[in-house]
Amino acid sequence: MRRFFGNLTPSAWIGFVILVAIVAVAVFGPLLAPHPLDEPIGVPLTRPTEGAPFGTDFLGRDVLSRTLWGGRSVLGLAGIATVLAYAGGMAVGLAAGYSRSLLDPLLMRVSDVMLSFPALLFLLVLVTGAGSSKTVLVIGVALVQMPLVARIVRAATLEQSVRGFVEAAVARGERATAVVRREIVPNILGSVTADIGLRFTYSIILVASVNFLGLGLQPPDADWALIISENRAGLTLNPYVILVPAALIAMFTISVNVVGDAVARNLGISTARRRLVR
Repeated sequence: MRRFFGNLTPSAWIGFVILVAIVAVAVFGPLLAPHPLDEPIGVPLTRPTEGAPFGTDFLGRDVLSRTLWGGRSVLGLAGIATVLAYAGGMAVGLAAGYSRSLLDPLLMRVSDVMLSFPALLFLLVLVTGAGSSKTVLVIGVALVQMPLVARIVRAATLEQSVRGFVEAAVARGERATAVVRREIVPNILGSVTADIGLRFTYSIILVASVNFLGLGLQPPDADWALIISENRAGLTLNPYVILVPAALIAMFTISVNVVGDAVARNLGISTARRRLVR
């Protein structure tokens, strides 16, 4: 922790503060919402007033309250999908990169087939066929991301598997699982962590895109992308109903990438020192 916070650049600190602030809004926002989620409080699409700092939406509901409620779905679904993608992608990439057998080309050809489908098109077909639900959406986003994670992990594993300390562990008679866990995984964390920000951002974009098209979460659920989709016709009447959730999505994705780059850079320093010690 000292190494991480001590090496943060000013831009990384700004990104970290923004990231923490938006996550806090998503987690604790419903507790601070001044009005119920789906209760009209005034005339539809009115501009900001004393009782509604960001005005009302197309049904007269408080934009601030719905925005405070809408972060959990976007960040939560994207976060779960990213974790699942890394769980599957790490397993596939490590198995393919370390096996040096027929398993490697087999797993990579399956990944190539999955990558040949446009991500959003695959999601839309899956959601249309299996039904609109949070579970289907999360699984779909994870499946789209998994081949990309697997290829990155495989490339990093191939690079580490030919190093002297790995060959020494194999010569000592250590099992393959122990070699992967102790020697390879710690030394590919820099490469993997550098990609987490991009994967998480892409997951947010996919979740938001499906919700924006009306095939993900359904009204009266609150979701930043769904709020934008529902109120896009009223942009000229009350621009805040579009600008506020769009700004939150934009700031969050940028801050995730900035912090992810900083973490990867610091982990890269740590990994290089471990290699010198070895």
